[in-house]
Amino acid sequence: MFDIKKAVVLSSGGLDSTTVLAMAKSQGYELYSLSFSYGQRHDVELQAAQKVAAAMGVKRHLVSRVDLKPIGGSALTDDIAIPKNRGESHMTEAIPVTYVPARNTIFLSYALAWAEVLGAWDIFIGVNAIDYSGYPDCRPEFIQAFETMANLATQTAVEGKGRFHIHTPLIDMTKAQIIQAGTALGVDYGMTHSCYDPSPLGLACGSCDSCILRRSGFATAGVPDPTRYIS
Repeated sequence: MFDIKKAVVLSSGGLDSTTVLAMAKSQGYELYSLSFSYGQRHDVELQAAQKVAAAMGVKRHLVSRVDLKPIGGSALTDDIAIPKNRGESHMTEAIPVTYVPARNTIFLSYALAWAEVLGAWDIFIGVNAIDYSGYPDCRPEFIQAFETMANLATQTAVEGKGRFHIHTPLIDMTKAQIIQAGTALGVDYGMTHSCYDPSPLGLACGSCDSCILRRSGFATAGVPDPTRYIS
């Protein structure tokens, strides 16, 4: 079952996860990408994830429905205003309202379940501990703890058939470095979506934290920004 080198890659259709997908592909993995419809207001990202999966030639792209909207507690799933026009230094002063409670814990749990069924020891996630919005589930400590748990909680690992590994190739990279790495791998960032508050036509707002980090990353990397902004 574990003979083929397979990887489950969490894919939001965004810049970071698309870069990670390209990295996993360059390492020779058979790709299985996993996205979530979780009640997010920016569900246009799911269309981007489908485009990315097709472009990357993934073996299978799965969209799982996990409705976090009734739980709320986040500007991405609840009737809470998205922060706009904040300086990058202000983004890490406190955990922002765009944090979705336990989101990466839930997503990685689904990825782990699918990996065990597929026979894949490797799970990739595009978390970043430098250019990020202060989310606690993007830190190395969280990833290490989840990997430990994964190898305690699965039949295949407990039976000694191998160990699951959570790969975070972007964890110590700046946004500019991520863009440069993806560009070197031929990533078309024009098909990706990062905005938390897009227009009805899917245009990026240009002023949420995610848009600001993305725009700044392209400028610093010296790479043309293909994003379609409202203004």
